[in-house]
Amino acid sequence: MNRLFDLTALELAGAIARGEVRRDDAIHAAFAVCTAQNPQLNSFISLTSAAQPDVVNSPLSGVPMAVKDNICMARSRTTCASRMLEHFIPPYTATAVERLLSAGAFCVGKTNLDEFAIGSTSETSYFGPVKNPWNLAYSPGGSSGGSAVAVASGQVWYALGSDTGGSIRHPAACCGVTGMKPTYGTVSRYGLVSYASSFDQIGPIARDAADCAAILDLIRGHDDRDSTSRPGPYAPLSGQLTGDLRGIRIGIPDVYFDQRVDEPTRQAISDCADVLRQRGATVALCHAAGLEHAVHAYYVLACTQASSNLARYDGVRFGCRGCEGSNVQEQFVHSRSLGFGREVKRRILLGTHLLSGDNYETYYKKALSVLHQAEDTFRSLWQEFDLLLTPVMPGPPPKLGQESNNPVALYQEDRYVACANLAGLPALSMPCGIRQEGLPIGAQLLAPPMGDGTVLNAAFAFQQDTHWHRRRPPIFGLGGGTT
Repeated sequence: MNRLFDLTALELAGAIARGEVRRDDAIHAAFAVCTAQNPQLNSFISLTSAAQPDVVNSPLSGVPMAVKDNICMARSRTTCASRMLEHFIPPYTATAVERLLSAGAFCVGKTNLDEFAIGSTSETSYFGPVKNPWNLAYSPGGSSGGSAVAVASGQVWYALGSDTGGSIRHPAACCGVTGMKPTYGTVSRYGLVSYASSFDQIGPIARDAADCAAILDLIRGHDDRDSTSRPGPYAPLSGQLTGDLRGIRIGIPDVYFDQRVDEPTRQAISDCADVLRQRGATVALCHAAGLEHAVHAYYVLACTQASSNLARYDGVRFGCRGCEGSNVQEQFVHSRSLGFGREVKRRILLGTHLLSGDNYETYYKKALSVLHQAEDTFRSLWQEFDLLLTPVMPGPPPKLGQESNNPVALYQEDRYVACANLAGLPALSMPCGIRQEGLPIGAQLLAPPMGDGTVLNAAFAFQQDTHWHRRRPPIFGLGGGTT
């Protein structure tokens, strides 16, 4: 295997800056692995051949990366994994991507996802399902499955994803990599195709917490083009990675550590807590009443926002056009029936239904009440704790094909991650174990808004004393040559 793939993104950037590795060699190695592995993994929708600037004065300059295909890049297809946008080429670039490219990053391509980022298995893509590199029969999680797989398999050193209800953390856990949903509003959403605007957030997927911090340092910051962007100043995150957890109080919410969590996950989280204690933190179980219904509120609110955001794709203003109808309404119906997949249609129908007539009072307003209750619960918890530690999911990822059998059961698995989106919290998934069947286990850390540095430092401390983030699937780096 090419030794370049053993390096983290920061290590590779350092080697390039010192002249030990040529930037072009790293880029060629990335393309070689992508070309060799993508027929099996289906992690990329498209690879890029566009010339990109070479900047040498940045912490991540020259490092090959990837972008989830619901994040716009000028002159590159942005399909959202949907037939509706199969041929869409945006005229502008997302702020987060713009900032990375300006800092010398090289984008290898656009990664596969659940259609319009709606889903948690990366199976609903118009371009076919993404496969888990640890076991091709299993889902890699979603919706940022392509980004997580690209990093886990060694195709790129890091990738951008989007997280609406766990869509960075879930696939990061399934694929054994580190994924971060930053505080809402700290990374610009300009150029991100919206699913649920009040929850959507761009964030990094990388091999460890240090890489995530370096990426966020480049992409965070106020953006006038995003009305939800937080004003500064922003303290650098990389400088907060001391590994010292003395005085840090960590709670394990009882509602997320119940009988639904299987024994391998329970043991891995307990072992994770022990490591954090050894680093100086205090860890205790805590009561978190008010969070048990958060996932239900999330689905009500996310679906209603999706039904609004996706209304623009009608084959006239945006999206593929179906056969001509006798009137505009028929044209809309043909185009949307042709362009959207089953899960997207399900969410649109559910969202429209929830906003109709008496359902607005019965469901939508109650969901808002649950959201406010969850925010109150978190505010109370932050009086006692600096961080919360939970599983990312209660058991192994589902096998491919199970999604269509019981979608409601699959929605329930988001109960561990969707709460962070409801409250706009920073949350990170990090690998903390391996199951007997060879699949990774992920732990989640959450902090109060703007506590991103605290989350990253705890993950950094954990990764200083463990090896889980260094474990690689058998396919890792295959196709990249040897040195």
